Amino acid sequence: MNIPLRSWKQREFAVVLPAHSGEFWFLHHSYIAGQSALHFAATPQTYSFPPPAISSHFLTEFNAHNIIKKQRTMYLIEDIVKKEANGWDYFDRIYCISLEDRENRRAAAAASFANVGLTGKIEFILVQPHPLNIEQGMYESHMTCLRKGLEAGAKSIVVFEDDVIFDRFDAERFRQCTEFLAQHPDWKVLLLGALIRASKKTANPFIQKVRYQSLAHAYALNRYYAESLAYRPWEGAVIDTLFRPLKDNIYAVYPLFAFQNDFISDNDKKYKGLELFRRLCGGLERIQKVNEFYLRHKFGIIAAHVIILLFLLIVILSR
Repeated sequence: MNIPLRSWKQREFAVVLPAHSGEFWFLHHSYIAGQSALHFAATPQTYSFPPPAISSHFLTEFNAHNIIKKQRTMYLIEDIVKKEANGWDYFDRIYCISLEDRENRRAAAAASFANVGLTGKIEFILVQPHPLNIEQGMYESHMTCLRKGLEAGAKSIVVFEDDVIFDRFDAERFRQCTEFLAQHPDWKVLLLGALIRASKKTANPFIQKVRYQSLAHAYALNRYYAESLAYRPWEGAVIDTLFRPLKDNIYAVYPLFAFQNDFISDNDKKYKGLELFRRLCGGLERIQKVNEFYLRHKFGIIAAHVIILLFLLIVILSR
């Protein structure tokens, strides 16, 4: 007989097995974290049951038990494989820039990386402060990461700064993001955290097409775009505005999940008061979240303000 099965993601389904008497057993099984479960398919579909391999027109209680046991084992194996594979595996090299004397930041970053499944996948690139220009030093540090990845044959490279922290990270969503990249080989940049000036939805609910504004503490580059940057000498460019010229093939995860810790910024030495301004605004994490929320709901926010202003105008004129 044909039995419709729900998606395994629902973790709850039913199976009907024929019994000796010609009647049917109704087996209902639910999955609870840490326990096993009956599992037939990774996607919803209809199966013919009993399977063709079983020639008998009925299943004994022993055979039914064995089938359930095998399917349960298959489910556990698939679940383990799914947990082992994650979105980070899509990227060939993952680097984190850190000044040599900042062991405390590296320790904090390592703890943050552990929370998103990056333990053992990160290579810290230790650098010295530039003797003359902070911005040049920052630029060259990022280019060092790109060159190192390219020379290792990497097709995609992730770069972090050591003040990165994570929030709203979801492993399954991120895996779907990397599937999107695999289906769109012309991508150039994937922002994991940044300030953006415009955003547009894509077919993938967890990927947005964006125009970049600033921040370069967490991003991924495709090889061919990394090649166009890695060997350029510094010409006064500020690393936090590196991707502004791009008008296409630049994406961001949605929601953005990489933020900057409220450590004292190196930029504060040149831009006096920058750190104070950020703190008054609630920190970079809040600034970044508000920026993303506004762009995602810009028309609704503007419409709400217009309605409020019209209402106030009507109230004033009616007096």
